[in-house]
Amino acid sequence: MPVHPDAHFVTADWLLRHIDDPDVIVVDGSWHMPAAGRSGRSEYLASHIPGAVFFDLDAIADTTSSLPHMLPTPDAFARAVGALGIGNTQTIVVYDSVGLFSAARVWWSFRIMGARDVVLLDGGLPAWIAAEYPLEAGEVSRAPATFTPRFDPTTVKNFDEVKSSLGGGTQIVDARSAGRFHGRDPEPRAGLRSGHMPGAINLPFGEAIEGGRLKSASDLRTLFASRGIDPSKPVIASCGSGVSAAVIALALDLLGARQVAIYDGSWTEWAGRSDASVVTD
Repeated sequence: MPVHPDAHFVTADWLLRHIDDPDVIVVDGSWHMPAAGRSGRSEYLASHIPGAVFFDLDAIADTTSSLPHMLPTPDAFARAVGALGIGNTQTIVVYDSVGLFSAARVWWSFRIMGARDVVLLDGGLPAWIAAEYPLEAGEVSRAPATFTPRFDPTTVKNFDEVKSSLGGGTQIVDARSAGRFHGRDPEPRAGLRSGHMPGAINLPFGEAIEGGRLKSASDLRTLFASRGIDPSKPVIASCGSGVSAAVIALALDLLGARQVAIYDGSWTEWAGRSDASVVTD
């Protein structure tokens, strides 16, 4: 594997130098909220980093679930990414079209499924474009690869596990907007109650990002401290559907936190259940 100086990010310059290395694979993980009227796949087909394959969050998922883009089984994940030409011994470089959003969910998915070396392109596609580096269009087809999953079940939580954690020593960090968290604004998914879980802490994911990039470690420490979040203690990150929660998980991982999980069903599941308590204030 090529050496990169950071455990979480590579620069556009680094990627340009290594883009043709046989052990490097670039992954476009762009995804947009349904209300945005944008298609990650359509935009990928129109323009992407040369050689990049497309990771479809809605397809590489548990398609038997009524909840959006839930994690697939490890074997199903391995088959899907292997078909894209991704092996778990490669250096996997993930980006998205807005800078840092859905790429964090793809990064987290690879991490918990056992990828040895997965990093994010710092600044995403906008940084690549700003550097005036080349783009290409169309589907990329690579030879199939073998991805051997080594799933870490401690990093993902289900409804019952989250419910039993309320009121205990685990910090529930909600990455949705303050308006949705406090019940002032409607949820973007029809029929869902707004509000939050009892005892949850609100940290909108966008506050951890500046200019399409994750904030510095020192700024992140200050941000988490301002909300009373202790990275040394267990955290379950939640959001609307498990995508932006991964930005919180990424930020905590950068700070060295080791007890971080994502509530995969997130608010879509919680607010849709009659046995889930919802608080507004």
